Amino acid sequence: MALGRDEVEKVSLLARLLLSDTELATMTTQLGNVVHYVEQLGSLDTTDVEPLAHLLPRHPIELARPVDVLGSEQLERVASPKRQHRQLQRIRLGLQTRRIVGEYVVTEADAVAAMEQFSQRLGGVRLPVFKSFLAKVHGCEVRHLAPDDFEWNPATVAGTVAHKAIELSLNWPGEPAPSQAVDEAIERLIDRGDGRAEYLQRLEPGERAELRSRAVDRTTKFLQDFPPMPANSQPVLESSVRWQPRGTIEFSGKVDLVVGRPEGRESRLLVVDFKSGSRSPQHRDDLRFYALLLTLRNKVPPRRLVTHYLDYADHEIEDVTEGVLRSALARTLDGIERHIELVVEGREPVKRPGHGCRWCPVLHECSEGAAHLRSLEGDD
Repeated sequence: MALGRDEVEKVSLLARLLLSDTELATMTTQLGNVVHYVEQLGSLDTTDVEPLAHLLPRHPIELARPVDVLGSEQLERVASPKRQHRQLQRIRLGLQTRRIVGEYVVTEADAVAAMEQFSQRLGGVRLPVFKSFLAKVHGCEVRHLAPDDFEWNPATVAGTVAHKAIELSLNWPGEPAPSQAVDEAIERLIDRGDGRAEYLQRLEPGERAELRSRAVDRTTKFLQDFPPMPANSQPVLESSVRWQPRGTIEFSGKVDLVVGRPEGRESRLLVVDFKSGSRSPQHRDDLRFYALLLTLRNKVPPRRLVTHYLDYADHEIEDVTEGVLRSALARTLDGIERHIELVVEGREPVKRPGHGCRWCPVLHECSEGAAHLRSLEGDD
């Protein structure tokens, strides 16, 4: 089976990789050779060959001692449970080589030029760009255009309370009980006086107890499974980041946890996003947007991205490379382009049924979305 340039380009876009013409030509040749070799292997007669689990004997791998990116000297003196130690080793793996960042292809000048053009097409209308905006515009365009009817519910508020409790627990003198941190978080959120505070105040005693139980569960999982953060690693929770070039477009985000100390042009920051519930490919896109935002703001990219799943006590980890930043910028620019086409230039929206149909405000009049949700119920 011959592998063509169009197929390689499609695969690269699915992988969120933006390849140049030269890179596409090289990858087409290399992947074509791989496919040809696999076809040769497929033609062999393996009737009497026993399955082989591993080609080489398995031996433990000795890792080099990492540099003090996460305050390793203090971390090694902390009597962490074995599970926390495993999580720590996974996060630190690969951080032992501190690299000096050169001039990335994704520069502020590239983004500024694009934002100026987009601002002109927006006709002076302000456009905030954040992770959920990009998730919606790259999903179902009908849902993207629908009025935002967001309402707080026990699940979303429990996540907010847990995030606040985790923030408090990391800065609390001593070691607070998870329930203590959650109770303090609830009171502090009520004091803000916003829509979330009004929702918390309206809760019946039973509803509040259920919400508290969910938040305590997530906070406990974090404290039990996530490695402790020493003060000299400068952990910052719920860090608001903004970047606005000339024009009417502003990038913004709130990062769950940033660890590390900036040092000149060294790429040292570790960005962590906490998630409850199931895994999703969108989570990686969310973190890549944060990496792009931090790069534009700080002029130096973060070193590593970590999605920490509270329910699984597990991480998904990705190093920040030039390819990651290119992909994030391409996805962001494509999202803004789609929004302008839909809102300003009047392009017909495209329906893309997906997981978000569950919360779509126009689901009652969308036969495609309803059919998609029925198919998911059938799969269950």
